[in-house]
Amino acid sequence: MSPKDLRWNTALLYPAPDSPELEADLGSFEQLAANFRNSYFETVATLDNNHLLDAIREYESLQTRMAKPFCYAHLLFASDSGNEIFRALSQRCSELGSRLSQQLLFFDLELMELDDQRFGSFRTLPEAADCLHFMEGIRKFRPHTLKENEERLLTRKDLTGVRAFTKLFDELSASFGYKMELDGEHREFTGEELLSLLHHISPDVRLRAMTIFLERHGEHGIVYNSVFNNMALDHGQEMELRQYDTPIQPTNIGNEIPDEAVEHLMCVTEANYGLAQEYFRIKAGMLKTDKLRNCDIYAPVAEAERSYSFEEARELVVASYREYDPEFGDIVEEFFTERRVDVLPRTGKSGGAFAMGISPDLPPFLLLNFTGTLRDLATIAHEAGHGLHFVVSQKQNMLNYHAPLPLAETASVFGEMLLTRKLLANEHDPVVRRSLLCANIEDIIATTFRQTVLTRFELRLHNERTAGLLSNDRIAEIWLEENGKLYGDSVEMIPAYRWGWSYISHFIHSRFYCYSYTFAELLVLALFQKYREDGDVFKPGYRALLESGGALSPADTARLAGIDITDSGFWQKGYDVLADLIAELKLIA
Repeated sequence: MSPKDLRWNTALLYPAPDSPELEADLGSFEQLAANFRNSYFETVATLDNNHLLDAIREYESLQTRMAKPFCYAHLLFASDSGNEIFRALSQRCSELGSRLSQQLLFFDLELMELDDQRFGSFRTLPEAADCLHFMEGIRKFRPHTLKENEERLLTRKDLTGVRAFTKLFDELSASFGYKMELDGEHREFTGEELLSLLHHISPDVRLRAMTIFLERHGEHGIVYNSVFNNMALDHGQEMELRQYDTPIQPTNIGNEIPDEAVEHLMCVTEANYGLAQEYFRIKAGMLKTDKLRNCDIYAPVAEAERSYSFEEARELVVASYREYDPEFGDIVEEFFTERRVDVLPRTGKSGGAFAMGISPDLPPFLLLNFTGTLRDLATIAHEAGHGLHFVVSQKQNMLNYHAPLPLAETASVFGEMLLTRKLLANEHDPVVRRSLLCANIEDIIATTFRQTVLTRFELRLHNERTAGLLSNDRIAEIWLEENGKLYGDSVEMIPAYRWGWSYISHFIHSRFYCYSYTFAELLVLALFQKYREDGDVFKPGYRALLESGGALSPADTARLAGIDITDSGFWQKGYDVLADLIAELKLIA
């Protein structure tokens, strides 16, 4: 493939960042928002059912139109945060978005304040069925919502508050280059390339790669300290204004999961930490060392770990989806043939990987940082699953397009399971099968146990920040304590890991998002087990789950696939699957 084919084609949205089409869209929004406000401000409660539905449809149309240029700007910025044109467009959209939010937030507030009897009357309108979950989701925040002027002030100050700190975090992290000696040659690395060396056969290379990556962040500890402290302080002050009981409560309300259920999920996970510790001891034996260091967790267990070309990885991922459902395979393949994927790491590009779903009538995009490892292969399957989810949920309207956070990882994790199943089915070499099993187990550990560690750390960070500024030493203590609960005496944490919290973007971009991974992984383990038991009978229910987008609560959505997430033993079933995998590995190892 040519280098051009490995970068996404954002011209599918707009010809260029200076195109008349983009300018026309951006230039129209403030007038459209003003017209909407003039039509409906302080009148929502007086509208009859049909006119209220008309207003909601108009609001939805505005949201759809605004998503296109704002997502376009984000894609450009993610591809090269050092490009001044891209940075300027991103900032312009951020400021415009803030002004539009201030203009339009009255509508959410007035929908929220409709009395229950009035809302009950609207619910009887058959044509309103696809608006009800959106309205119910808004109305759950009624006890924590302020008056319109106060809400506008909070939205306005976010531009120079949390949004500014988020942008600083992104630009600083993307700007890093790293120097390290490898195979006798001093080389320049991006962060993603350096982290890929955690899969290197050499223990020394793994240690140096992780140390250099983390210490580079530590060199900017003053900035990261300021970002994390101010993000937590801002959230704490807003919690106090809105009278929330816990820092995680607003996320849980938005996810439609009670605080108690989230706590139960994490407690069941913590009760199973022993499974991870058992695996780490097994792996230490395979690597012929007394104890793993945390830079060794993803070390290859074969003498020469398999490396994949991108073309080979792409074909494997597409084939794994196609074997499950030919249409799913076609959808995934179109990401590559239509150049809606940005593949390779480079300085200035966002680290990690993501999928961006824009709206029901525009194609989603994927960002990768592919370096050829087995883990990168799984990442393609993961992000392709997100992309697939965004495509099949396009039958929903904009208000119901995005799945709730606890289900947002379902298709991605399921896709990884499809890939793993394909790789294991086609591989008879016990050494390679051992590597695949280790990768699968490590992925489950990373997606359940590690995400609970991150959530516990995040909770403690927010709670302790209420008492005053946290030093980097104190943040490191909290970080190492929570990781220590997972590792026990089975893993030694390297000194530089005290900075391990500083690069995790979920803490900055999506507060308390991390437990959604745990939720999704355990849900998918149950779904995949059901698929293996039921075969093709399972597929229509799973398809319906993905197609529902955000039209239903997580519990109702999972029920479409025959899963009851309120079952008291549900979460443990996922860890029973992990225990079986570890037992299988023991037999091979």
